[in-house]
Amino acid sequence: MRALLALAVLAVSLYVAVAVPVRLGLDLRGGTQIVLETRSTATTDADREATDRTLEVLRGRIDALGVAEPSLVRSGERRIIVELPGVQDPERAADVLGRTAQLTFHPVLGTARTTAGGTPVARERVLPDASGTALRLGPAALTGEHVEEAAARFDQQGGAGWHVTVDFAGAGRAGWARLTGEAACHPAGAPARRVAIVLDDKVISSPQVDPSVGCATGIRDGATRITGSFGAAEARELSLLINGGALPVPVETVEQRTVGPTLGAEAITASAWAAVVGTALTAVFIMVVYRLMGVLATVALLCYGLVSYAALAALGATLTLPGLAGFVLAIGMAVDANVLVFERAREEYAARRRPSTRSALSAGFRNAFSAIADSNVTTLIAAGLLFFLASGPVRGFGVTLGIGVLASLFSALVVTRVLAEYAVGRAPVHRRPGLTGIATTGAVRERLTRRDPRLMRRPRRWLALSATALVLAGSGIALRGVQFGVEFTGGRLLEYATTAPADPDRVRSALADAGLPRAVVQASGDSGLTVRTDPLTRDEEAEVTRVVHDLAGGAEQVRDELIGPSLGAELRRGALIALAVALGAQLVYLAARFRWVLGSAAVVALAHDAVILVGVFAWLGKPVDGVFLAALLTVIGYSVNDSVVLFDRVRELVRKAPEVPLADTVNRAVLQTLPRTVNTGMGAAFILTALAVLGGSSLGDFALALLVGLAVGTYSSVLTAAPVALELDRRTRTGAVRRRRS
Repeated sequence: MRALLALAVLAVSLYVAVAVPVRLGLDLRGGTQIVLETRSTATTDADREATDRTLEVLRGRIDALGVAEPSLVRSGERRIIVELPGVQDPERAADVLGRTAQLTFHPVLGTARTTAGGTPVARERVLPDASGTALRLGPAALTGEHVEEAAARFDQQGGAGWHVTVDFAGAGRAGWARLTGEAACHPAGAPARRVAIVLDDKVISSPQVDPSVGCATGIRDGATRITGSFGAAEARELSLLINGGALPVPVETVEQRTVGPTLGAEAITASAWAAVVGTALTAVFIMVVYRLMGVLATVALLCYGLVSYAALAALGATLTLPGLAGFVLAIGMAVDANVLVFERAREEYAARRRPSTRSALSAGFRNAFSAIADSNVTTLIAAGLLFFLASGPVRGFGVTLGIGVLASLFSALVVTRVLAEYAVGRAPVHRRPGLTGIATTGAVRERLTRRDPRLMRRPRRWLALSATALVLAGSGIALRGVQFGVEFTGGRLLEYATTAPADPDRVRSALADAGLPRAVVQASGDSGLTVRTDPLTRDEEAEVTRVVHDLAGGAEQVRDELIGPSLGAELRRGALIALAVALGAQLVYLAARFRWVLGSAAVVALAHDAVILVGVFAWLGKPVDGVFLAALLTVIGYSVNDSVVLFDRVRELVRKAPEVPLADTVNRAVLQTLPRTVNTGMGAAFILTALAVLGGSSLGDFALALLVGLAVGTYSSVLTAAPVALELDRRTRTGAVRRRRS
C-alpha cells in the first residue's frame, strides 16, 4: 500500500514539475512591486468596493503601459499590490498609477482679477496655464467619462510635434460643440475664447478656438487636440491616463521595491549552487554514517525535492528569495526524520538478543513517530504564523517552509520506509547486516557509552553559562542597538553593485556633506554597497547614486526599496505580534503534549535562542528586516525540534521507570538523543554553510542567522532546556513539600 502511494505521488509530482512552471517573485526575475493604499475623500469612502473599482482602473493603465505578465491583487480592505516584471523605473510607474486622472474641460472666464498685492481674489477657482497666467475657470462642462478614445500622435507635416487627440462619444460630442461654440462668440485673442483642459487640478492645455469655428456652432465632429511641449513618453502617458479613466478614490504609495534582473539571476544561480553543493555534502555525510540506509535516504531526499517543487507549482505559489532559501533549508531539515528513525533502529538492534535488521527498522519507525510528529508540528506552527501574520516575501517563506515540512514527512515516513523495508528483505542484505548501517551503534554513541558522562550532575553550571550568553547578547542590544531595516522603520534602501570595493565610511561622510547625515551605509558582499536613508526626492536619489559612483569607480543600482512610515510601523508591530504568538503557540502545544515543566523549559530555551540571535546581529551591526524575521522564526522552530526530541525520550523513559530520579532520566535521555542531534545538525550545517559561502549578499545574512541559530539551538536544547526542566521540577517539588508541612 505504501509503495503504491509513493509511486502515485511521485508520478503526479513528476508530471506537475514538467508541465507547470513555478512562478518566480520579482526579487528573483527582476522588476518593480508597488503597494498602493486607497484614501477616503469627502464624498467617497475607501471601502472594499471602491478599492476593487480602483484596481480595475489601474489594470487598464498597466495594460496600456505594455508590461508583460503584470499582477494586481487586493490585500485587505484598502491595499493593492502591483507587480510589474521588467520595469526598472519605479518612480515613473508609481506616478502613472498614483495619479487620480481627474480630467475636466472648462470654459475660460478670463484672466484672474487680483488684489493690490497681486494675488487672486478669494472664492474664485484660479489655475495657471502653461505660461503661468492665472485663468478664471467656469464649472466643468465635460469630464473624462465623456471621452471615447485618446491617442498620442506626431505631427510631421505641421511641425507641431507630439500631441494627444481626443474623441468624444455620446453626450460628449454635443457638450464639446456647445463648449467650443460659446467660446467662439468671443473675439480672437480674448482669454474667454480659450477652453481649459485640466488634469488633476493642473491646466495641461488651454487652446484658442480656431477662427473658422462659428459662434454657437462649435466643433461638431466631437474631436479635439491637446497640444503642448510634449515628448513621446509624456504624450503616451497622457493618452493612457485619459483612456484608463479616473480613479474612484486617491491612492498613496506605501511600499515600493525594485530589483534588477542581474541581482535576481545571481540569487537563483547562487541558490542553485548552494542546493547542489549542500545536498551533495549532506548526502555523502548520511551515506558515510548510515551506509545503505543513507543511500536510500538520499534517494528519498531527491524525491522530497521533486514533491515539494511540484506542490509549489500546483498551488500557484510565488517563489521569492526567502522562499528559495526556505526550500534549500528544508532539504537539511528533511534529513532529520530519517536520522531519528535510523538512530532508533540502531538502539533496537543493539538491545535485542537476536537482532534482525527488518524488525529493528520496523521498531525504529514505530518508536520515532512520536518525536517526528511533535517536532514537525512545531515547525508547521511557525510556518503557519508566517503565512497568517507576515506579508510579502516573508509570507512566501512560510508557504515554502510548510510545504517542505509536509514533503519531508512523506519522503521519510513513506518513501524511505518503502525503500528500506524492500532492501533489508533481500537475501544479500540479510546475510550482511553491517551493510545497512543499522547493525552498528555509530562513533558518537560508542564514545558516549564508553565514557558515560554525567552532564546533568550540576545543571546550574549550564544555566550560568546560558545566563552569561544572554547578558552578552543583551549588552549588544543595549549598547549597539538593533538596526531595523527599512521594512520596519520606513525609508529608502538603495543597493549598488560597484566596480571596485568602496569604503562605507567615506561614502557615509560624502553623503553627510551632501545633506544626508542620517544615511546608513554598509558593505554588501565583495563589491556591493547598501544605503539606507529617509525617503528621498528624485534629486537626492541622483545625488546618492553620483556619490557612490564617484567613490567606487562606477556603480549600478540593483535594488531600490521604499517603505512608507505608516507601513513600517505596521510591519514592526506585526513582527512583534508574530514572535509573541509563536512563543505562546509553542507553549500551548508543548504543554498539551508534555508536562508543563518540560513544555516551559522548551519555551525558555527557544526564547534564549531568539535573544542571542538578535544580540549577535546587534553586535555585528546587521539589519533586522523581514528576511531576518523569517530566519528567527525558523530558528525558533528548529530549537523546539531538538527540545521536543529530547523531552519525547524523557517522557518515554519516565513511563518505563517512574521511580528513577528525574536528573538521571534526563541525563540518560540526553546521551541517547545526542547522536541524532549531532547528525541532524551536521546535515543542516552543510546546507547553511553552502548558502553562506555561495549565496552571495542576497542570502548571506539569512544563512548567517540560521547558522548562529543552529549552533545556539543545538546547545540550548541539551544544556539549557534540560537544566531548566530540572530546576523547575526541583522548585515544584520543594514547594509541594513546604505546602504539606505547613
